[in-house]
Amino acid sequence: MSDNNENTQGTLLESFPKREIVDEMRESYLDYAMSVIVSRALPDVRDGLKPVHRRILYAMHKLGLTSGAKFRKSAAVVGEVLAKYHPHGDAAVYDSMVRMAQDFAMRYMLVHGQGNFGSIDGDSPAAMRYTEAKMQKITSEMLADLEKETVDFRDNYDGTQKEPSVLPSKLPTLLLNGGTGIAVGMATNIPPHNLQEVVDAVLHLSNNPEATIDDLMEYIKGPDFPTGGKIYDKSVIREAYATGRGSIIMRGVANIDEDKGKPRIIITEIPYQVNKANLVTKIADLVRDKVITGITDVRDESNREGIRVVIVLKRDSFPGKVLNQLYKLTPLQSSFGCNFIALTGGIQPRLLDLKSILEEFIDHRKEVIKRRTEYELKIALARAHILEGLKIALDNIDEVIATIRGSETKEIAKENLITKFKLSDLQADAILAMRLQTLAGLERKKIEDELNEKMLFIKDCEDILAKPERILSIMQEELGEIKEKYTDERKTEVIPEALGKMRAVDTVPNEEKIITITQAGWVKRISPASFRTQSRGGKGLKGGVAKVDDEVKIVLHTFNHNELLFFTSKGRVFRLRAFEIPEASRTAKGQSLVNFLNLQDGEFVTALLDETANTGEYLMMATEQGVIKKTKIEDFKNVRKSGLIAIKIREGDMLYWVRYTTKGDDVMIVTKNGKSIRFDENDVRSMGRAATGVRGIKLKGDDKVVEMDVVEAGDDHSNLLVVMENGLGKMTKLKNFRKQNRGGTGVKAANITAKTGKIAGSKVIKPDFDGDLMLMTHAGQSIRMKVSDIPTIGRSTQGVILMRSGDDDKLAGVSLISTGAEKTDKEEELMPKLDV
Repeated sequence: MSDNNENTQGTLLESFPKREIVDEMRESYLDYAMSVIVSRALPDVRDGLKPVHRRILYAMHKLGLTSGAKFRKSAAVVGEVLAKYHPHGDAAVYDSMVRMAQDFAMRYMLVHGQGNFGSIDGDSPAAMRYTEAKMQKITSEMLADLEKETVDFRDNYDGTQKEPSVLPSKLPTLLLNGGTGIAVGMATNIPPHNLQEVVDAVLHLSNNPEATIDDLMEYIKGPDFPTGGKIYDKSVIREAYATGRGSIIMRGVANIDEDKGKPRIIITEIPYQVNKANLVTKIADLVRDKVITGITDVRDESNREGIRVVIVLKRDSFPGKVLNQLYKLTPLQSSFGCNFIALTGGIQPRLLDLKSILEEFIDHRKEVIKRRTEYELKIALARAHILEGLKIALDNIDEVIATIRGSETKEIAKENLITKFKLSDLQADAILAMRLQTLAGLERKKIEDELNEKMLFIKDCEDILAKPERILSIMQEELGEIKEKYTDERKTEVIPEALGKMRAVDTVPNEEKIITITQAGWVKRISPASFRTQSRGGKGLKGGVAKVDDEVKIVLHTFNHNELLFFTSKGRVFRLRAFEIPEASRTAKGQSLVNFLNLQDGEFVTALLDETANTGEYLMMATEQGVIKKTKIEDFKNVRKSGLIAIKIREGDMLYWVRYTTKGDDVMIVTKNGKSIRFDENDVRSMGRAATGVRGIKLKGDDKVVEMDVVEAGDDHSNLLVVMENGLGKMTKLKNFRKQNRGGTGVKAANITAKTGKIAGSKVIKPDFDGDLMLMTHAGQSIRMKVSDIPTIGRSTQGVILMRSGDDDKLAGVSLISTGAEKTDKEEELMPKLDV
């Protein structure tokens, strides 16, 4: 028995054709892939629907669930779809129907739902046994003329029913509602659009087949999402329309206002496909983790009237900064990746551009109108044929009656009528079925009028089929009616300019700051508010240094967004924005500059320049040994991360001062031992970056330069501020310093004694300067005072006490703070416009 089984199995195996497994797997996978692509994942370019959506609408159509009908349970619709058309799970069908009823998912809803159909917060819809549905009014435009043989029908999955392969839609639904789908090896993601704009583009293209993408974009401005918001960059939108692919930046709509003195950010629109509840949770998490500061409360006050998320801020917060952080760190700013892939001809997936999509729709509508006209012509011809027979009978009514009465049976009467009056079978049947009331005069007239009407209609249909321009005209007329009935305002605002990449500077308020650098290379950013204005002669406040033997060397007043140039002792230059330097308290030591600048061994920062405050044509550089050099600012436009050579330094010398100059300015150099020289900046010729420079002042003994500053052209009304190591200082009129030739020994700037100590710093003070002076000692003690409190006296004087320091402490640096720039947050610079 077992031998017989083995023989039978062997015979069966031999009967199967042998194939390579690679070939079998390849063909099977391709069959599966095409099944997914055509039967499930991708929409048809003609009606914009996937098979499941098409089957749902067709099932509702067959159930009579028009916009004017009563609602029926969603379960009835799902059951009808599953039983007759869609061989998949009920959850997939119900989820698809639910999406067509959600106003936040569909730009133009196709299903009118009653009950809980989910929310923008991601809440699930109620079970299908609880909800009810019918079609929206606009959906009838997609199913119009379906029974007029306008589209092909095919067998359903078990061959017991027929279903349309495509709907005869009057609407370009693929663009109106868009679509998403993941197939095998490809995916589609098409954004929704505004009906009026798309219809206008279709009308234009139908009249101008040679129209370009740019021409069509005169009508279609960009996607129009159901949740509103803003989209950016017309060039990116055009690229998506021209190539079929592109990433469009979306932003929610948020406004800043105040409530009882507290600033608030109110979000009223969010990007498409963003879950509002997740957005609120993300904001709360960022606040909890202190990634975003300044927020005290987040409330979701959304209701049926629309979205409203209220973010309450602290009184001293910066709303523009917080809003930019929300755009950068939350889905309040998202992107929509366009991928215009759809089925053409019902079976071929293609990547389409905007024009191709509209052309496919136009061709589809032409075909539908043609087939509809052919169907109506066929029906009209059949009716006219019957009417012609009835007219013959009425014209010969006595003979017809006699013929019928003289016939033994109905069949014989029919044959006699056909023979005697040359009628067709249909005409003879119609005469035999004719009622006696038809013999009345008015009834006779109705038949004649109807026949005449049918003949005119037949002639019109034949004319339509003979003239393609008439088909086009009918399509345009129907689109015009659609536009008039369903047009609405655009929801999404299109910003033509590019948004640009969110930068770190966009999330930082442009506050006023003080930058300090110590001898050991420790840097920090401090708020000027940390230093209250005091009267001259005080001890000041502790400013903080890294260690006991360290001392503050550079103090600069700037703003967070300003770009700073760091010049080193070896003549190199680096660039950073002020906010890139970590902010610290007044007493903190800060961080080492080697964390930010690529410094070499033995190299340290000696000069700090606010590049944003540039008003000159050149950079004037001075070294500790009195060498000076002038270079065009243009040479420093592209400062590499690894640094750039600014000046070639001689052995034993160091670069310490850099200032902006322009033609006509004077250069003022002050030395440690109280000497100063003033000369025309034109005395120094412009040199390349790698040049060494020329002598600016002749030094004697151990003297060194302590300051180089610039006097603007024609300025003799300014003062020269001189501050000594022991805390004394004074102002002297610049007119007391005569102009000399470059390279001289200069004149006395102050009377240096053991009481005053050497000169620690110097500044040129303009007469209209209304600000404060910041002094800082080597030990980090600091004081801020009014410049107007410092007396103006002669060159050869000691000055007055500005600051009292300890016996072992000396004054290290001086900086000016303009109180005219006290506004710490330029909100207009931080508001989320364009590239902010």
